[in-house]
Parts: sequence; structure tokens; C-alpha cells
Amino acid sequence: MPGVASKARVFAEVNVTRPKEYWDYESVTVQDQDDYEVVRKVGRGKYSEVFEGVHCTDNQPCIIKILKPVKKKKIKREIKILQNLCGGPNIVKLLDIVRDQQSKTPSLVFDLNVDDLDFSKYVEDDYNTMEERMLQHDRKVDGIICSVVAVDMEWALEYSHSQGIMHRDVKPHNVMIDHEQRKLRLIDWGLAEFYHPGKEYNVRVASRYFKGPELLVDLQDYDYSLDLWSLGCMFAGMIFRKEPFFYGHDNHDQLVKIAKVLGTEELNAYLNKYRLELDPQLAALVGRHGRKPWSRFINADNQHVAVPEAVDFLDKLLRYDHQERLTAKEAMAHPYFSSVRNAESSRN
Repeated sequence: MPGVASKARVFAEVNVTRPKEYWDYESVTVQDQDDYEVVRKVGRGKYSEVFEGVHCTDNQPCIIKILKPVKKKKIKREIKILQNLCGGPNIVKLLDIVRDQQSKTPSLVFDLNVDDLDFSKYVEDDYNTMEERMLQHDRKVDGIICSVVAVDMEWALEYSHSQGIMHRDVKPHNVMIDHEQRKLRLIDWGLAEFYHPGKEYNVRVASRYFKGPELLVDLQDYDYSLDLWSLGCMFAGMIFRKEPFFYGHDNHDQLVKIAKVLGTEELNAYLNKYRLELDPQLAALVGRHGRKPWSRFINADNQHVAVPEAVDFLDKLLRYDHQERLTAKEAMAHPYFSSVRNAESSRN
């Protein structure tokens, strides 16, 4: 008997109703240009190196992401997605695409200011928490800051999802913060993909600590809700002061760590609903666990942040069943954000 068909609860038909040119990244072309000058290197990652740069004509600062030679399809996809999302709230803005005349490898030019943002964390592969970065400027990361980060992320995700695009790599490293203005931008759309209902996607996406259960149990027709799980993992790390919240040593252990918190009863219900089976080795590793109440993670150091509304918000994101998670729009409407706004108003 087949399992329940998995289809996004929102924006499922966006790319179905738009012309092929919107999502067909095979048609992307890059022209040779030489309008920018590299100033200094500010970061590196698996797929790129990042430099501070300036526009040769007006000396406007920018960031130049020089892509390493990888599959042309991946490069074209990132370019197309950045073009489609240009101007969206809290999303890094693509200014230009240039190509080295010798290597022919494209470089992406972004409207980012190295003086305002922490570029040392731009594309690093090692895990470093957003909280640590924020602590450089705000010694006490309180509920107000947690809510600002969460709601800004939700704006970015709501917009990208409404445009038919899943980020698929939401994590602290892909969030840049302008500490002066408390503005946030979601960066690195290199793993992002267009959502088409019924399409099976690669589960080898997202960083381990932020991988949704759907990826870990090989459910391939996942959707935008993957990004909300990843946001939930980030939020849990912030409010419970536990970084990363689910600390698996490999993908199998990642599912074990999740099961030890959310329990195996709901995991089995999830597997049964979608007619999925764990391989025997993984099933043995997961074992049987009861669900831990969120109160087990609250202590004297985090109780001022892990307030009931915050915990309820988290609970509605960290669900095994991706179709039960809040959408980005539903997340923004959660009472947690109004309660934090009221608390801030009463201080002023």
C-alpha cells in the first residue's frame, strides 16, 4: 500500500503556473566583464572563495564570491535563483555576475559592506554559532534578539518560498548580521532549488546539525518545510544555549539525537504515514526512546529566554512530519513575537 503523497501545504504550484524561463536555469548565460577590482580575501568555503572588492567606476564596496569549478548546472541554478530573489526582504542582493576571461569561471558580486558584516564567517565550513557572533556586540542575548533573528529569517523564507524556492541550507553560518542596524540577511543560495510538486530531490543537502528528519530517512519529495526545521534547530540553540542543539557525529547519529528528544513513537508514526523504512542498522541505532519535555532543557542560564511562548513556537517547528510544521507565514503570526514586542514596549 503506497504512503501518503507529500506535497507542500503552501506555494505548491508557483513554478507550475510560471513560464519555464523562470525556473529553467539551464538557459542562464554569463558575459565577460571586468568592472570590479579585488581588494582582499575575506573567506573561503567548499565551493567558493570570497573577497572584498570595489566597483572600478564609482569605488562602491562589494563582496565578490569567486566560484570554484564545479558542475555548470549548480552554478547556473544559484545564479538563476539569486536573480529571481533579487530585492526580496532580508535576502542577500546580487549586484552582478562576472567571469574571468581565462578560467571562464563565474563570480557573483553582492551588495554587502565588509565594514558592517562579519565576513570571516561568510562561507566557512566549520560550525560557529550566530549567538557567539551576536555576543561580540550584545553581551546578553535576550528574548528580544532571539525574536528579531527568527522573524527576520521568516520574512526571508516566506518570500523565497512564495517565489517557489527552497533554501536547503539554513544555518547560522548563512546568516549575516549588521549589528548596528540589527538587520539580517540570508546568504549562500548554492544549495537552493526550485520546488515542483511530486519531484524527488537529493537528500544530501543542508548541514548535518540542521538536516530535517525527511533527509535522514530518505524522503525525497520534501518541500519548503525543510527550511523551517532548520530554523527550529537554530532557534533551539539560541533559547536553550545549547549549540548545536542536535549534535550528531554523522547522519545516522543525527537521527538518533533527534529521536532522543522527540521520541521514537512519533518517528515511527511518521515513517508509517509515508511508508518509509529505516535500514536495519539505522533502526538498531535509533532504538526506542520516550519524548523529552522541553522543560528538561530549561535552566537558570536560559530561563529568561526560553519563555513559554518561545518554547511553544519551537515545538511547532521541530516536528517529524514536515507537513505539520508551521509555514514561514504561520510562524510570523505566532504569539511569541507579539509577547516579545510587548515586553520591549514596556521597557521603553
